[in-house]
Amino acid sequence: MQSLIVSKNEAGQRLDKLLAKYLNLAGKGFLYKMMRKKNITLNGKRCDGSEKLVSGDEIRLFLSDDTISKFSEVKIPVVKKVDLNVIYEDEHILLVNKPSGMLSQKAKESDESLVEYMIDYLISSGQLSTDQLKSFRPSICNRLDRNTSGLVVGGKSLAGLQIMSEVFKDRTIHKYYQCVVKGQISDRQKITGFLIKDEAGNQVTVHRSQVPGSVPIATEYEPVQHCGGYTLLKVTLITGRTHQIRAHLSSIGHPIVGDYKYGNRQVNEEAKRLYHINSQMLHSFQVVFPPLKEPLAYLSGKSFLAPLPGTFSKICKDWR
Repeated sequence: MQSLIVSKNEAGQRLDKLLAKYLNLAGKGFLYKMMRKKNITLNGKRCDGSEKLVSGDEIRLFLSDDTISKFSEVKIPVVKKVDLNVIYEDEHILLVNKPSGMLSQKAKESDESLVEYMIDYLISSGQLSTDQLKSFRPSICNRLDRNTSGLVVGGKSLAGLQIMSEVFKDRTIHKYYQCVVKGQISDRQKITGFLIKDEAGNQVTVHRSQVPGSVPIATEYEPVQHCGGYTLLKVTLITGRTHQIRAHLSSIGHPIVGDYKYGNRQVNEEAKRLYHINSQMLHSFQVVFPPLKEPLAYLSGKSFLAPLPGTFSKICKDWR
């Protein structure tokens, strides 16, 4: 028999959800059968799995150690050591300034991504144990393209992960980007259009008028500084679609420097030859949190900044 005491990171979820994580190799049928036969109990009573857990609840598993071991597998990522650029951290969340070239999440099993680096960081710093990984796995709440740098929010606790994922999903969080484009832009503009995504090719196209299968998009940008035929822009996503900033700016004749999917070949070759730039100059530099519910209310209205990467100063020394 084993006894599990529900922690803060495990509270707030259904019992069957937690059991499916703790005994992750067991089928749902087995778990429900064990609850019906009282081989799994909650606070000493029969349970059916629908109960919502609170911190301090006791789950008893009247199963042999061999059975529990057979149905429980903890995957600890073995990854190269990476020094994460942590902008902010508390018991619930972690803000990382992701470098260009790093995946936010795995695309295939052999990949290493920010998620694995984050878990390795938490284990190495003593903030996360193997036992805790049996029932809760920290993860990120937003994603950036591999070659886009900037702020990614990670959830260290269940509350942090759920609440932050929610504000990214409902778009109440404010996100701001900076990018370098070819050409001189002098005025602040809000541009609109319609976007179609090719799922197979993971590429989008922007149209001025609506076409079948398209969705409306809106992007706002304002010039920050000019330098040598380039403009540093601050960009606000009014809608948030795949590759929206890159494709939208390219569609109006101001491609992002170093963008090999939506950019201009001649512009990219010039940037590579003159400034040794090999990836898109797009950076998520600021997030501003909306009003948040407990236990994250203390973060309401807080703003966090990620400095521009060093590649930006290659074009203009003042862009840093």
